[in-house]
Amino acid sequence: MQRHYSSSNHPSVNTHSNRHSRMNPHTLGKLLVLGQFGSLGALIVLAAPRFMQHSVPALAWLALGLSGLVGLWALTANRPGNFNIHPTPRADGKLVAHGPYRWIRHPMYTAVMLFGLACVLTRADVLAWLLWGVLCLMLLSKAVLEERWMAALHPAYAHYQSRTRWFIPYLL
Repeated sequence: MQRHYSSSNHPSVNTHSNRHSRMNPHTLGKLLVLGQFGSLGALIVLAAPRFMQHSVPALAWLALGLSGLVGLWALTANRPGNFNIHPTPRADGKLVAHGPYRWIRHPMYTAVMLFGLACVLTRADVLAWLLWGVLCLMLLSKAVLEERWMAALHPAYAHYQSRTRWFIPYLL
């Protein structure tokens, strides 16, 4: 079951379910993407010198490798055009329940978190950990929006949610 899509609006998805919200959910989604790339970019800038000097701890290399494996596995399980970086579902998007999606609903977010963690582990200072926390918060917020819209668009999504985890199989 897959849930990544284009940023176009779809009339059957009520993205304005909270009447008290002052921000358009699509605008919120775009801001979350901006926050995601901003925090990830800052982490890359902080980590790049260590990677270039080859002074990277083994645990950082492990996180980087796992990030690549999870990301590639997710891309092979999902058909081209069925996902994007915005949390808004595509009207023609299909639910994908094979590959890593069999166990977790957001493997691409997991891959991005692991990549960010690899960057943090090169430095392990307060700034890097704070940026990684911001990255994780952005991805969690995107996942919450995405899941709300997926449940409205795909009736089978609630069952899929009940048997899978967000980011880490059997845990979270």
